[in-house]
Amino acid sequence: MLTIYRLEGCPFCEHVVDRLETLEIDYESVWVEGLHSKRNEVKRVSGQRQVPVVIDDEQGVTMAESERILDYLDTIYA
Repeated sequence: MLTIYRLEGCPFCEHVVDRLETLEIDYESVWVEGLHSKRNEVKRVSGQRQVPVVIDDEQGVTMAESERILDYLDTIYA
């Protein structure tokens, strides 16, 4: 199972979620605060406060930036 840190209304997050669902990948959503300064949990796991962030424990991967995440999902799970 993957974990996605996401923000409500974030189009980049929704692109990643759409791909996860298309590829039928089980995932857990962690909803984050709208203010960057309040995204301490995202910073703790990824070193930055930008979303989306995907954590793939099985592969040992933590990744940010939606385009990179989409490429990763297609490479590993498609």
